[in-house]
Amino acid sequence: MSGELVINAAPYETRVALLENGHVVEFYFERPSDKGITGNIYKGRVIKVLPGMQSAFVDIGLEKAAFLHVGDVILNQEDVVITEFLSVEENILTSVVESENKTCRNISSSLLSSSPIEDRLREGQEVLVQIAKEPLGTKGARVTTNITIPGRKLVLMPLVRHVGVSRRIEDESERERLREIIASIKPPNVGFIVRTAAEGSDRDKLLAEMDFLLKVWESIKEKASKAPVPAIIYRELDVTLRAARDLFAREVEKLIVDSEKEYEKILQFLDAFAPSLKSQVELYGGTQPIFDAYGIEMEIQRALGKKVWLKSGGYIVIESTEALTTIDVNTGRYVGKRNLEETVLKTNLEAVQEIVCQLRLRNIGGIIIIDFIDMEKPSDRERVFQALVDALKRDRSKTKVLPMSEFGLVQMTRKRTRESIERLLHEACPYCDGTGFIKSKQSVCYEILRAIERERSELFGKPIVVRAHPDVIGLFYDEERASFEYVEEDLHTRIYLQPDSSLHHEEFDIIPLSEEMAKQLECGSA
Repeated sequence: MSGELVINAAPYETRVALLENGHVVEFYFERPSDKGITGNIYKGRVIKVLPGMQSAFVDIGLEKAAFLHVGDVILNQEDVVITEFLSVEENILTSVVESENKTCRNISSSLLSSSPIEDRLREGQEVLVQIAKEPLGTKGARVTTNITIPGRKLVLMPLVRHVGVSRRIEDESERERLREIIASIKPPNVGFIVRTAAEGSDRDKLLAEMDFLLKVWESIKEKASKAPVPAIIYRELDVTLRAARDLFAREVEKLIVDSEKEYEKILQFLDAFAPSLKSQVELYGGTQPIFDAYGIEMEIQRALGKKVWLKSGGYIVIESTEALTTIDVNTGRYVGKRNLEETVLKTNLEAVQEIVCQLRLRNIGGIIIIDFIDMEKPSDRERVFQALVDALKRDRSKTKVLPMSEFGLVQMTRKRTRESIERLLHEACPYCDGTGFIKSKQSVCYEILRAIERERSELFGKPIVVRAHPDVIGLFYDEERASFEYVEEDLHTRIYLQPDSSLHHEEFDIIPLSEEMAKQLECGSA
């Protein structure tokens, strides 16, 4: 599979797109005013320990306190019960490293029953923590004391002693070779993860990167010993260098960047970590903006809409809520060539590829429900399900998929590590407050009339001014004139209507008037 890494760097925003066979499958961006913090290391102070939740809150100097679960608490090597990792998976563009084996997903998980959090942490205690998950919505960042320092080929884990190998290296003899090299050259008191990019590397190259990571850890410890609390101790690489480190892998044939400054920075970085890749880095020289030239701008716009059209004429609809995301598959304009079963199967198979691309591009996480078009044959359902499982193998985020139901529903989860592209590039509509709907003009008219009737005793016989949006006021002069006149007659009053375009469609004011003010309004209207 051919891949390209395209970087658009501007003073106000840097954007990174990973293309597979010409399609954007992953997208990252960073702004100077809002840099990501995943992978940053902080010196913090425990401000609250919650035994009932087996967690703690840590002040690290951010707006919201960070969340630390007992399973993420490793204060020294004696805390760790070593278990052999079968393999690991890499969480791209973060420094979080997980085990593929469910029982080893968290190094300290075996301590949960014997070492409750109240025995491990106390309020006021100083701790060194690393951001594992960015703040999401109303939640603060999730942190871990299990520090990891990623390089291009290795990840240093200074608080554990074992060696793990990425599950993406499939050749068992190569996995064993790399494991033996690292075990023979590493210091006895630290651990390492061998990343996918290390495949085929010799001992000297691995040793050089290992020495570099160990020096970084020593500088972190020295800085932490002198820093006040709270303080940032180590800052992760910017998005350009993270992309060069984590995404510029074997399947990526070239990296293209449109900034000479970033181009030189990437070359310097690769000179230290992967000199062989320097020849694959290109400085874009076209006159058209780089994201337009590669069709990326258009794909990003598609990723911001609910409806995504398929090449055949079918489409998928993606809707996200706080708890889950639903994806609905429809035949749309596609009518097929032979029969209904073939049309449905082809649409569902095409939708599978687009769905996986959109999950990665939009960075959709949490619970996901996919509603495929109903298929009568169990063999067709199995074929679509297997196509989904195969397509998800290219996804760098961890996913779990349950078998398809007889109604064509698939339930799955996808690891959430940062906000979705929709939340990052959008903000809630000031009119609908993010619901996607506002009250109809007619509903607001009736709401105004009911509000007047509710204050009947106070307003009876007194002139009134109603201020509302011009569209609502216009309805009172047109379709709802009879309802308006009925209330005037019922309250023995005169109601003056004032359009105000500064008001929200659902907002209105009802203001009682004195006789003098009413006369002034009469004169003004005359």
